[in-house]
Amino acid sequence: MANVRSTKELDRVLGRKELMSIAVGQTIGSGIFALLGIGIAMTGRSANLAMLAGAMFVILISIPNIFVGGTIRMRGGFYTQLGLLVNKTCSGFFIIVHILAWTALALYALSFADYTLALIPGLNRTLIAFLMLTFFYIVNMLGIQSAAKVQNIMALVMVIALTVYIAYGLPHVQPGYFGGEDFMTGGLQGLFAAGALFTWAIGGANVIIYLGAEAKNPTKDIPVVIIVATLLIAAFYALMATVAAGVLPISEVAGQPLSVVAEKILPRPIYIFFIVGGAMFALTTTLNAAFGWVTKPILQACVDGWLPSWLGAISKKYKTPYIILTLLYLESLVPVFFEFNISTIGNMAVILNNVLFAIICFSAARMPALIPDIWNKSSFHVSHGTLMFWSVLGGVATLGQTMLLFSVLKPYEMVGNVVVVVFALGYSILRMKSGKVDMEISYEEM
Repeated sequence: MANVRSTKELDRVLGRKELMSIAVGQTIGSGIFALLGIGIAMTGRSANLAMLAGAMFVILISIPNIFVGGTIRMRGGFYTQLGLLVNKTCSGFFIIVHILAWTALALYALSFADYTLALIPGLNRTLIAFLMLTFFYIVNMLGIQSAAKVQNIMALVMVIALTVYIAYGLPHVQPGYFGGEDFMTGGLQGLFAAGALFTWAIGGANVIIYLGAEAKNPTKDIPVVIIVATLLIAAFYALMATVAAGVLPISEVAGQPLSVVAEKILPRPIYIFFIVGGAMFALTTTLNAAFGWVTKPILQACVDGWLPSWLGAISKKYKTPYIILTLLYLESLVPVFFEFNISTIGNMAVILNNVLFAIICFSAARMPALIPDIWNKSSFHVSHGTLMFWSVLGGVATLGQTMLLFSVLKPYEMVGNVVVVVFALGYSILRMKSGKVDMEISYEEM
């Protein structure tokens, strides 16, 4: 098997339809089915308002990303953006945090196992999660087109299942929803902390920026997909949060999967369809999409010297970074076999990624200084003041929600996040000083 080691070699086969499917699949599974129960535990029946607050955060964060993603093709996604618009050391910091945060692949597999057990009690949770991770690891080893075809089918079935859940559930919501002791159980802090947590769910569409190397028309398609997918998902999430928190007492649904409410409101055949086509497909589409895009900045980091070059070997036949995929697969098995808490995995991933996204938002303001000719020709060109406003607003909003999340962590979770950040910073500085880093230009004018 011959190998190539550059994102330039990846096939550019993803159109707007495929990108939309990946964005929707990535977004739905990571939020509603893995984190909604956690959010309800934080804020009670105001989870739907927290979802809208989360959507507001996401929009603020996404605008500067759209400016950049609509201007250049970035073969390493945000990794490329930071290297171009901040400095090289920041790219190294990004890649280490990115690798460690995406232990979160296990989150989707474990949540999938929980819904399987709701349907068929008595099965082995660890085995189910292991099999799911293994299946989608193999699918993605066979190439991005193979993964995209599987994604399209699952995404269609999933949307139908979610619509059924909402249609059956809304008539069962108890009166007096926006009052009583079950509403805003954590006060304003709990409401906005839950909203910050939900950004991990609603904000999933922006991961398609990582697929710039494989998109046919990234600067045209990626901004449209981010906006449309985010709005669609936010509407779905708010309605589903209303059903999840409004049918049963909060004490019965806080921290629980959506199957608890679904079992109460849906006829048995439809309940089975919802669990399989909704919950299970939502989580598997997320897992499938994540295996596809998480590898791209790591691959570029191998090209640039932040990681050993041999890690970036790409299959000649399938054009997949098979060593990186394998290492991510093995990394994600650790939380599965050691039975990490889902809440801990989710909070860790959100906070670490938010640290990166704050820097990413701020960096957009530097386009006029660093790529003035390209920026002036961009379809998304705005005045320097407008670009600065949205970049700063997005960065500040991200830092604000990060502080909210950090304030409700358990002590050992706080320590874990700090350790990762310190390690990533130390690694990037030392690697840069070693002289092994030689970053190629991984952006292209369209």
